[in-house]
Amino acid sequence: MDGPLILFEPDGGPEIGGGHVMRSLTLAGALARAGAQPLFLADPWIARVVERFSGPGIAHTPERPDGFDAVVFDSYRLGVTDHLERGRGRPAMAIDDLADRPLGVDLVLDPGPARTASDYAGLVDDGATLLLGPTYALVRPEFAAAREAPRSGERVLLSLGLTDVGGITARVANRLLPRLGDAALDVVLGHGAPSREAVERLAARDPRVNVHIDTTDMAGLCASATLAVGAGGSSLWERCAAGLPSVVVVLADNQVPQVDAAEAAGACERVDARAPDFEAALDRAFTGLMRSPERRARMGRAAAGLCDGQGAERAAQALLGLLA
Repeated sequence: MDGPLILFEPDGGPEIGGGHVMRSLTLAGALARAGAQPLFLADPWIARVVERFSGPGIAHTPERPDGFDAVVFDSYRLGVTDHLERGRGRPAMAIDDLADRPLGVDLVLDPGPARTASDYAGLVDDGATLLLGPTYALVRPEFAAAREAPRSGERVLLSLGLTDVGGITARVANRLLPRLGDAALDVVLGHGAPSREAVERLAARDPRVNVHIDTTDMAGLCASATLAVGAGGSSLWERCAAGLPSVVVVLADNQVPQVDAAEAAGACERVDARAPDFEAALDRAFTGLMRSPERRARMGRAAAGLCDGQGAERAAQALLGLLA
């Protein structure tokens, strides 16, 4: 392959989680399909995620290469000085959802439903291109295809992030089980998740529970689910693209604006894991949706209308357009 070499610098780790890496991998996949060569600057933790979840044509390296044609940053720790130093004058993109600091890039991708150009006024150069809103949400193509899948029976998908911060997955699973009825529960975890042992014990004694470790078929799980309980990061857009109604569990401050906007659009129902009444709120939200197939159907349609799942292809073409 002789296409442009695109360097990716995502953040990630046991405390940060894998969301930055996963959405960067989605963009990298779209770039690879367009003939580019995506290369991840990766420590051992990020390298493992890349090896597990990347598609064809995506590589990683522990050392910054001298020769690259463009760079993609996905890190809240980096600002304008870092971008300029690391970009070395090449075209640069930042994947962001905060709009809280100056950025030294040519392209900004922010999928927040309520995001406007005025949010980045003074934070980027006047000539920078802004790719804003769920139209540019980084979702793999198979999630949009999942919205057409026939769903039969009741099946709940529980996915709260690869790193399972604070063991939240087991805590939520235990709240769902008494309210699950005859529905199946698919629980997605990373291999080192704190909840893994507890959830596997649940599965051993309850045939409704199925555990999926480091799954590469999230789209398939979305296609078979009738309701999800999921995190509020980039996986929110995967569920929207799949037309899957969901209870969204907010785990961090940066998730609040986009989750609130998605809820206002009717695409999900929000609960906050940090709130003192979290468990009671989760019980109400989940039980209400389980009892109302009509409400779930409306929510699924609203979710599908919010994100068509083609954002990665659009973002890839915008970045390659800088190199044309």
